Amino acid sequence: MNVIFISPHFPLYYWNFCDRLKKRGVNVLGIGDASYDFISDECKQSLTEYYKVNSLEDFDEVYRAVAFFAYKYGKIDWIESENEYWLETEAALREEFNVTTGTKISDMACMKYKSKMKAVYEKAGIKACRYHMVNDYDGCLEFLNEVGYPVVVKPDNGVGAIATYKLRNKEEFDFFYMTKPDVQFVMEEFVPGHVETFDGITNSKKEILICSSHKMMVSIMDTVNEAADALFHSQKIEGMDLYEVGKRTVEAFDTRSRYFHFEFFRLDEDKPGLGKKGDLLGLEVNMRAPGAYMPDMLNWACDVDVYDMWAEMLVTDTTTRKYERKYSVGYAGRKKENHYKYNYDQIREMFHEHIMMDLDVPEVLAAAMGDHTFIFRAETEERMLEIMNTILER
Repeated sequence: MNVIFISPHFPLYYWNFCDRLKKRGVNVLGIGDASYDFISDECKQSLTEYYKVNSLEDFDEVYRAVAFFAYKYGKIDWIESENEYWLETEAALREEFNVTTGTKISDMACMKYKSKMKAVYEKAGIKACRYHMVNDYDGCLEFLNEVGYPVVVKPDNGVGAIATYKLRNKEEFDFFYMTKPDVQFVMEEFVPGHVETFDGITNSKKEILICSSHKMMVSIMDTVNEAADALFHSQKIEGMDLYEVGKRTVEAFDTRSRYFHFEFFRLDEDKPGLGKKGDLLGLEVNMRAPGAYMPDMLNWACDVDVYDMWAEMLVTDTTTRKYERKYSVGYAGRKKENHYKYNYDQIREMFHEHIMMDLDVPEVLAAAMGDHTFIFRAETEERMLEIMNTILER
């Protein structure tokens, strides 16, 4: 089996996907824009061969890399990246090289454009917040008169919280409208709630092989724009309404043989036109693994290896691994501009038996993930939250 993995070196821990494939006898063929000398030893050892391009943005150059691998190794069976930014590149390459595993570019729109996601949610009977395409000034004002301030504006085809803003009044809207980049934006009514995720792996029949959830205690938008701490934690999903809504979302989208990451709002208060406190609303779908080390958080919650489960699914269309949730896992990302009560050494001394990861975050990801992160686990959610609060105490 020949699998092409785009950008195996970034995010830094994505070599794990390649490593588990290679251990199962797969030719793992990496395409990236980093010099071979600058990728980690773990990444090098996880690949059968690496092809450096000058830019992954240059489709013709990436196309030539795939063509080279196809000539040398034969038919390409999979093209993957597990990275939101390269999903359209993956899909276009599948079309060009007749790779039938995975979504083609013609079916990608409802997975990349936030406005189109909402139509699929609606078809699946999942409510989503009202929105308006930011095309003309007067139309935006009519929408603002309907839903009121604040509103959230974001690129219709965007990644993470890039260029995502909360507008609190007309002055802020006017400034945004006059200075916005030349891309299509959507404007959404503000939802008084928090994000809960539904993450998992499916086979070719959309059967869920493993799943989990994470509760976001601060929005990524606030983490990026207001230097807020990044904090979230895993939560039990079995028996929750989120599991049923998540299953319907799996059925509604092209989730065949995918690692998926769905985001839902849970209302923290009643919202006229949307629902009651505790209701779930569809937010976004992401046809790739969740970021911010969430795969590792699932590993530590269940003492399992989701990278190998994903690799086994690609090779056999199933998994033989069983899993049981044993721990509650938390993520605390600290910002360097904030002043905390305890330094890193004090945190390590207090919680050394709980800390699973302790590292500086690459600068390109720090705005959303924090400059330094601790990931930790405990046998109870109460203990996990106690550790989180201590790490982030100002």
